Amino acid sequence: MAEMDVALKDALQVDGAIAVAIVDWTSGMALGTAGGGFGFDVSVAAAANTEVLRAKLRTLEMLGMQESVEDILVTLGSQYHVIRPVTSPDGRGLFVYLALHRDRANLAMARHRLRLIEQQLEI
Repeated sequence: MAEMDVALKDALQVDGAIAVAIVDWTSGMALGTAGGGFGFDVSVAAAANTEVLRAKLRTLEMLGMQESVEDILVTLGSQYHVIRPVTSPDGRGLFVYLALHRDRANLAMARHRLRLIEQQLEI
């Protein structure tokens, strides 16, 4: 199991990583962040992406779907933003948010690494 600081550092080692946060999606508050800077406020991005996750969860509920969200990808012109809910019992209500430079990231590898980090996260 990886502690939060280790998980954040591991996520920043993903090729193309800009910023990472572990976020409480009930409040929108980041429990921990790393990276960012140069006009990228990871705390603001994490809080705003809370609304993306909430909207998807509401949609699934309205549709009566019993599916869980594995991850959500937002593709911008120059960036990827990946939102991955934490699945461990002690991490319920949390998600990992990772922003990547689109031209330097391997999206498949980033999603794979984020899944491993999320599964090993110890809160």
